Amino acid sequence: GGIVMTNDGNCILREVDVSHPAAKSMIELSRAQDEEVGDGTTSVIILSGEILGAAEPLLERNFHPTVIVRGYMRALQTALDTCNTICRTIDVNNDAEMREIVTSAIGTKFSSRWGYQMVDLAINA
Repeated sequence: GGIVMTNDGNCILREVDVSHPAAKSMIELSRAQDEEVGDGTTSVIILSGEILGAAEPLLERNFHPTVIVRGYMRALQTALDTCNTICRTIDVNNDAEMREIVTSAIGTKFSSRWGYQMVDLAINA
């Protein structure tokens, strides 16, 4: 094969040929993230790997997978409840508030050199 040089996690995973079912699921998670959001594929893989890693000691202690998943579902509900508790209403006509939100949202792949221009473009779009 050839050499692929990139920092795009999804591009890297498209080039990997795997047969392990868990690895295939991880790659599918990455693809779904890329299709839905267009970013965060590496973060999805890292987070998923950590979740699987946290489950491994429980599996070694013979916890049934459905018990582990039930625990993850409870954790998800707690996280959603916390988000609902700390959320606030945003005034889309308040430029300062919108700049703060957009700056946080586009800070992953965009250069800080063009950050202000990108923020203004996103707000005006």
